[in-house]
Order: sequence, then C-alpha cells, then structure tokens
Amino acid sequence: MRICLLTPEPGHPLLAATTALLTPRHQVESLDPGTADPARPDMGPLADVYLLKARTPRALALARRLEALGAPVVNSAAATELCQDRTRMAELAQAAGLPFAATRTAGSIGELTGPGGLTAADFPLVVKSRHSRRHDLVAKAEDLARLEQLARDRPDEPVVVQPFTPNNGWDQKLWVIAGQVFAARRRSELAAADRGPALPLAPADLPADRLDLVRRVGEVFGLDVYGVDLLDGAGEPLIVDVNAFPGIRGQAGAPAALAALALRAAAAGAATRSTAGPGVSAPSAPSVLPGQQRTGAPAQLDA
Repeated sequence: MRICLLTPEPGHPLLAATTALLTPRHQVESLDPGTADPARPDMGPLADVYLLKARTPRALALARRLEALGAPVVNSAAATELCQDRTRMAELAQAAGLPFAATRTAGSIGELTGPGGLTAADFPLVVKSRHSRRHDLVAKAEDLARLEQLARDRPDEPVVVQPFTPNNGWDQKLWVIAGQVFAARRRSELAAADRGPALPLAPADLPADRLDLVRRVGEVFGLDVYGVDLLDGAGEPLIVDVNAFPGIRGQAGAPAALAALALRAAAAGAATRSTAGPGVSAPSAPSVLPGQQRTGAPAQLDA
C-alpha cells in the first residue's frame, strides 16, 4: 500500500512512529499542503490513502481535491473543517444531544461589551476564537473590564463565549483512533502559562459511559482520528472542544492503531474503486507529487 501523510511535519512523533511500523511492508510518503497546488487538474497517480494531519485552508482544499479524484482521506476534509469552527461544532454537538458547553457567538468581542451585550450575571465566562487555529484566543474573563481588555487586544476577532464551569484546573484529554481510546490529564488552557506535561490516565480507569461518550463524538462528527477535551463539573462530564487529528503524543499503542486504520482505509478505498466500474482510478505505481517526500523503501503490498 502507498500511504501519504498530508502534513508539513512528517517527523511529528505520532506520524514518525506510524511510518516506522508501516515501512517494512508499505510505502509512506509525505506531501506538504503548503507547497502542493490543489488547483492542479492532474494530481498525478493517487496514493491508496491520505492521512490529513493539517488544518489550513490550503490543506483542506487539497484534501477536497483528492476526495473528488476518488482517494480516501482520513479524516475527511468536511469533518476536519467543521472542527475548525467552534460555532458549528457547538450546534452539531448540542443537536445530537452531546453534553457540550453552552456557546454564544459574536462577530467581535466589542459586540458583547456594549448595549444588549453581556451583563454582570454572565460572568465569569470563557472567551475563545470562533475559528480554531494555532495561537488562537482562549481566555477567562472574570468581569466586564477583562472582556473590554480582550476587545482592545483583538478588536476584530470573531469569538464564542461559554459559561465558566468550576473545576479543579485539569482537563481530561481523550483521543480516539478508529474507536480505540487513549487518555491523559493536563492542566487547562486557562491555567498558568506553564501547563507542564500531561499525566497518564488509563482508559480502563474511566467510567464506561465516558468511553461511550467520546466514541459517540466520532460518530456525530464523522471523525476517525480525533480528540475530545472534557471538564469534570459537579454533574456530568462537559465537552469543551473537539479536535480533528490531534498529536496524541506519548500514548502507547497509538501509532499501531493509526497504522492499522490507514491500511483498512486504503483497502476499503481500493475495494470501492474496483467495484465502481470504468472511469474510476485504481491505485497507481509509486510517484512523488510536487512538494512530496518519500519515506522508506517501496513496500510489498501486503495488508
């Protein structure tokens, strides 16, 4: 099988470990979405599966192009894009009955500080960039003065606000690869700048209903590789974020689960193409697209 990593960082620990497991028998390549041109009408011979470990608009456009050509992409471009918009994320989760934090959207923080905006009864609250990305805004506002300060710092930032839920300052970080759950505890993003390392948390120590909950998130959002951030409040666990294809660092078994998922997706894609009839591309001989780097030697095509 030919597996292509859509990422600018093929050396990421999860991807590097997955590559090491695959390359004895399979060929793993990487394609940087920042250098590839998704508008090219001919993308060249397709890989058997693409793993989308990037979330930029260019990466999403490339993934959509590959999907249109008949290539399997994990996660899909649509599911990945949805998780970048915290408003759409909250709407979908709440419509599906998931315990997601109540979310209000504003075109700018300034909309929340003027007439018709928030009142003293709404504080404390959490302010987040509407569009999830690196170095986005995630901050706690104890009062209107703090919110006004954030408005001055980011006057044009579309945001969402959520009620602050009292907690012990730790998040449960749950990651899922094809239904297999991995877990850790980590200081909340609202904690001090030095959050420290994640602490081990065995999925077997979690209640069964919590494992069912995080797997249900994948079904609702159409994700195969994803992360769920949970807060523990006084009652049920509360979902505060969903991430498509997170790093999942330091989790024993995660690279093996990802490698197995890649091979299953590749095999399923090949089966679909073989039954679709003439005009549908089948896996082709190995090639390297513009901006693509090959990792490992050509592989035996054993599943």
